[in-house]
Amino acid sequence: MTDVQTPAARPANPRFSSGPCAKPPVFSLDKLADAALGRSHRAAVGKAKLARAIEQTRDVLGVPADYRIGIVPASDTGAVEMAMWSLLGARPVEMLAWESFGEGWVTDAVKQLKLDAVVRKAPYGQIVDMAQVDFDRDVVFTWNGTTSGVRLPNGDAIPADREGLTICDATSAAFAMDLPWDKLDVVTFSWQKVMGGEAAHGMLILSPRAVERLESYTPPWPLPKIFRLTKGGKLIEGIFKGETINTPSMLAVEDYLLALDWAQSIGGLKGLIARADANAQAVWDFIASRDWIANLAEDPATASTTSVCLKFTDPAIRDGAAFAKAVAKRLEGEGVALDIGAYRDAPPGLRIWCGSTVETADVAALMPWIEWAFNAELAAQAQAA
Repeated sequence: MTDVQTPAARPANPRFSSGPCAKPPVFSLDKLADAALGRSHRAAVGKAKLARAIEQTRDVLGVPADYRIGIVPASDTGAVEMAMWSLLGARPVEMLAWESFGEGWVTDAVKQLKLDAVVRKAPYGQIVDMAQVDFDRDVVFTWNGTTSGVRLPNGDAIPADREGLTICDATSAAFAMDLPWDKLDVVTFSWQKVMGGEAAHGMLILSPRAVERLESYTPPWPLPKIFRLTKGGKLIEGIFKGETINTPSMLAVEDYLLALDWAQSIGGLKGLIARADANAQAVWDFIASRDWIANLAEDPATASTTSVCLKFTDPAIRDGAAFAKAVAKRLEGEGVALDIGAYRDAPPGLRIWCGSTVETADVAALMPWIEWAFNAELAAQAQAA
């Protein structure tokens, strides 16, 4: 072990949480002063802001004009479950999981909906072999594993002439990765990830094929009101024009609009992707020259550029979980990194959010502090022995 002096530079913003994530660099509370507070979301002012949020989402993400975009309750979780409960059961199903949230969708499909689904799983740090997936079935998967730091590199494995629907949880991918819309029938995400918005609101994007399924298929299980997307066999179009199923927070809507304006000001999706890529590269460049830390993702082609998950590899570490928690605690105690411990179900390590709202200079300033905390904790472990 070599001693490392306390780094001189500090991140200007120590918020590296993977959700809720750092606010956009232009954020301040006074910029939300125009929020339609105390007004009905069904009044003209509320409906206009909700409709604007939908259309700006379409513009920034490049969502095709014939895809519907709706604001729905319960964050990304609500959006995924609305899709699963409303669409699955019409044809055979495959569930893909390479992290804890994907595992959750498997549980919903198999234990709650009781579908006889084909389940394909990969351990943390890997993804499933997409070439083995039968896309004539309905396929449910996460694009980016928020808790495992792995992602699909592209949509090449998804055939254009598939018979089934693709239902994609893209909550830590949307706005930071290039999503192939022609390969995706349902896409979900929340405002709290890449855009740094407030929690509790989800986005549900439906292709024409998904709408056709909704209007031609009635699932055998009961649907609570909060999941219902059709009425009388027809899509409830109002949901996709800002007429939300339940009452949204107009303060959160204003916050999301601020983030969308910022996204457009930096070049839209290309600018957002470039920022996330640069942030992740700052981490990768640092760990490339260290033998005590590595990316949890085993294949660089599948390494996430938003939720970058790291593992400690030094053989001198006796208790990996305790060690990683102690390192994260030291960093938080110094005020240089907040909330970067690995997810509770993931292997021990660190998880650094590198999404588009994070400044690359802050990521670069953080990395020497991780080395400092690692060495300090290794020394403390040796002394305790």
